[in-house]
Amino acid sequence: MTEGEAESEGQAPWALVARGLLNLYWVLSWLCVLLMVDTVSGAGGPSAGTRISSQFPASGVNQSPVVDCREVCGLNASNRCDFVRSNPDCRSEGGYLDYLEGIFCHFPPDLLPLAVTLYAFWLLYLFLILGVTAAKFFCPNLSAISTTLKLSHNVAGVTFLAFGNGAPDIFSALVAFSGPRTAGLAFGALFGAGVLVTTVVAGGIAILHPFTAASRPFLRDVIFYMVAVFLIFTALYRGRVTLAWALGYLGFYVFYVVTVVLCTWIYQWQRRRSLVYSVPGTPEMLSGSEEDRVSSNTNSYDYGEEYRPLLFYQETTAQILLQALNPLNYRKWRTKPVYWRALKVFKLPVEFLLLLTVPVMDPDKEDGNWKRPLNCLHLVISPLFLVLTLQSGAYGVYEIGGLFPVWAVVVITGTALAAVTFFATSNSEPPRLHWLFAFLGFLTSALWINAAATEVVNILRSLGVVFRLSNTVLGLTLLAWGNSIGDVFSDLTLARQGYPRMAFSACFGGLIFNILVGVGLGCLLQISRGHVAVELEPDGLLVWVLAGTLGLSLVCSLVSVPLQCFQLNRVYGCCLLLLYLTFLLVALLTEFGVIRLKTV
Repeated sequence: MTEGEAESEGQAPWALVARGLLNLYWVLSWLCVLLMVDTVSGAGGPSAGTRISSQFPASGVNQSPVVDCREVCGLNASNRCDFVRSNPDCRSEGGYLDYLEGIFCHFPPDLLPLAVTLYAFWLLYLFLILGVTAAKFFCPNLSAISTTLKLSHNVAGVTFLAFGNGAPDIFSALVAFSGPRTAGLAFGALFGAGVLVTTVVAGGIAILHPFTAASRPFLRDVIFYMVAVFLIFTALYRGRVTLAWALGYLGFYVFYVVTVVLCTWIYQWQRRRSLVYSVPGTPEMLSGSEEDRVSSNTNSYDYGEEYRPLLFYQETTAQILLQALNPLNYRKWRTKPVYWRALKVFKLPVEFLLLLTVPVMDPDKEDGNWKRPLNCLHLVISPLFLVLTLQSGAYGVYEIGGLFPVWAVVVITGTALAAVTFFATSNSEPPRLHWLFAFLGFLTSALWINAAATEVVNILRSLGVVFRLSNTVLGLTLLAWGNSIGDVFSDLTLARQGYPRMAFSACFGGLIFNILVGVGLGCLLQISRGHVAVELEPDGLLVWVLAGTLGLSLVCSLVSVPLQCFQLNRVYGCCLLLLYLTFLLVALLTEFGVIRLKTV
């Protein structure tokens, strides 16, 4: 029985709602403190009428007005290339490829559909890279780090696991917040993913497997998420995020983590007390069950020992390297269907590159996934990859003293360290400091995700220029769908396999992390670069439709679920799906100007 399961039965729904409102009071007290801090810190800042862009700071020099890059499609074909190259609004924030220049300078006008098609396929492949990197490299290393640090499951779940699951959303938000022109992508993606998960995923879980939700965790997560959405909505309304607000977002998530840990600890303490007072012989029974588990594990180990081969086949160093770099499991290949094989063919190149550049530590394996030749190779390749991808390679090509490039220093240092490691270790036994490879793999996979997310944001903005779409609608559709597709399938699969409570709990905890850390850390990084505040330029009515729909879905769940005694049935799921379809229709009608605000 998990936390909150006992409260789902035997208590009136209104009592649970009252408890939730009491929690909401304490959460709103944090908001009041944040508002007071911001009032004090922003007293000397610019007035509301002085909109200082975080990318183009005000100066005494007269600057020519920047034309919206989406106006390029209204020009003659002969003038589009010069417009894209000379207009600051068309410049990409980081990344390795200039997609707008590629469309309007390297493709003739009659081949524009071909360029868009190629970009669409490249976008799908980038989403594939994000998914593979997060699932097979980023999350396992985070799990190894949490095991090495001996973190509890609750702390690891709301920190490292949430970071691993939300890595594509977080890095996409960090990239999008690099400029006010693309901030709409971040808000569209974060709010769009929130609407998608709280309606489509939650509704799909209720339809596939009706169940009873845990009361206290549900109320806690929904209330915290509602307050987080309100905080972001306030920033959009104000049009700027100051240092106090950015720190407040991160601090509010820390407050959420502490609340989760304390609630779990109190629940477990109460449960232990109830067991001790209700059954006097419980400690002996528990110790006996533990002995049974130990005995069972020991017997299974002996059973495995009996059937181990008498002679061990020891692989050579070259064989270990080739096997470690091979992303294809031939036994699984023969048993899988055709569509799995087709997808695997597309995954093979990126999986090979990831295996070559990202070390993965697995504490569940006896050897910790120690591959001596490959791990020694990682000591050279992984740091080199880090310096060549950080800031799109700007640090890697920097020359020390104008003579020696940074990447050469990294290669020499890594080669020396790899040689020492190779001759000081063996193939069969991992070294004592093998756990450090988990941190190296974490950093390398994080930069893989960041590089892919940068290209995703640049492609989406380029497609928005071509089709004259706002960044917000691209964020709430393509970016939100692409980043959330893995969560959708994994949560629905969990529900189909009989774990709807686990899948439903994952819907809200990860979203709180994504929206608070994504916005807070993204804005904090921009402020740390010398900006007074991060200016936000929301795309009019569409942002309010997005935030309003997310708030409406949360309020409906907060009211209707306790009234149903936390019984989530198919009717509830169908209502959530209908809400998402209605939202999508209204958002598209707003984007194309069918629904608009009347100007006075």
